Amino acid sequence: MKIYNEEALKKDPKANFNRPYKQCAISVMDTIADPDITFDDKGISNYYYEFIKAKEKQVFNGDLGKKKLEEIISQIKTKGKNKKYDCITGVSGGVDSSYVALKAKELGLRPLLVHFDNGWNSETASKNIENIIQRTGFDLYTLVVDWNEFRDLQRAYFKANVVDIEALTDHAIICTLYRLALEHNIDFIISGANIVTELTLPKHWVWAKLDGININSIHHKYGELKIKTFPTYSALKFELIKKRKGIQTIPILDFMEYNKDRVKSEIQEKFGWKDYGGKHFESVFTRFYQGYILPIKFGIDKRKAHLSTLVFDGQLTKDEAIEQLKHPIYNPTLMVEDYEFVRKKIGFSESEFENYFYASRVEHSSFEIDQRNIWDNYPLFKVLKPLWVMIKKLKTNKSQ
Repeated sequence: MKIYNEEALKKDPKANFNRPYKQCAISVMDTIADPDITFDDKGISNYYYEFIKAKEKQVFNGDLGKKKLEEIISQIKTKGKNKKYDCITGVSGGVDSSYVALKAKELGLRPLLVHFDNGWNSETASKNIENIIQRTGFDLYTLVVDWNEFRDLQRAYFKANVVDIEALTDHAIICTLYRLALEHNIDFIISGANIVTELTLPKHWVWAKLDGININSIHHKYGELKIKTFPTYSALKFELIKKRKGIQTIPILDFMEYNKDRVKSEIQEKFGWKDYGGKHFESVFTRFYQGYILPIKFGIDKRKAHLSTLVFDGQLTKDEAIEQLKHPIYNPTLMVEDYEFVRKKIGFSESEFENYFYASRVEHSSFEIDQRNIWDNYPLFKVLKPLWVMIKKLKTNKSQ
């Protein structure tokens, strides 16, 4: 079993994408984490400025946040009148989704809670969800896909050597939220995504979550089973649902003071919530993916992004973030147990699994992609988009 060694990576030119090692003057984002990171003449990375800009535009605290939140809640209740549910939200047993459920209860909303059981739930996460249901009285819908199908999808992603294996779970959750919103005539999806703890995320680490075409393309090449229960939508379908049915996604946590430590204390007190030891570690697979697969195979320590966002927001100092990074990503003994558990559950031999970690990364764009996401996925197309829009307008005017 390979072990992640940050100091060795700093000395390895390949780990820095043939750039001298450099770390942001304010945060712990660095050239190992992101090949596209940039720095100004003060040594401050682009991520700091992106955070400041996003927070100024999208986060509302104090009286303004309270006023905007009251307006949103009023709109949700008005549109949801005489309906069984006035909104819908995902729940994983993690911090953000648990707090959303708590605030929904306190604000008098009637959400349908949705959970995606992909076969990897930790006991702690399952208990957290159980406590939420008991203490809020909310209804819970659990999507359970056929395990053999989901395993076949995950095996395909391993064989493809692409970075964002978790796109499968994220895509299924989003699809299910939209499908249930349509079925129950729900106008609002309440999201736990937020700026102050989650904004920083290099594109090098992930792929477009709405790209069902990419999922199908990877599975078509490497999968073995026919997929019947796993939901996939195209970006066009998502767009049509949002526009034609008027479904809005509300990042409710951006309209209030959101301090991670205080939130944990509050949900522990009111829900009996238990910490699972890391961001998104409520899933056994996610724990192993973020704690072992990403750093060992791809040189990505997601803590750098998570901690940097908290540093940008003033919830943590850079020195405190550096100190946290000195510790193992998760318990070494548990890591060894997870290694064998994941290997056996996914269905790889010891040699197959070991070889996977030495195989080179393959980009998602090597497979078929959803063209409607092309502007976001490729910087060059972003630059050319205005020209493309202008050409389309000229063609339209000429034909009229």
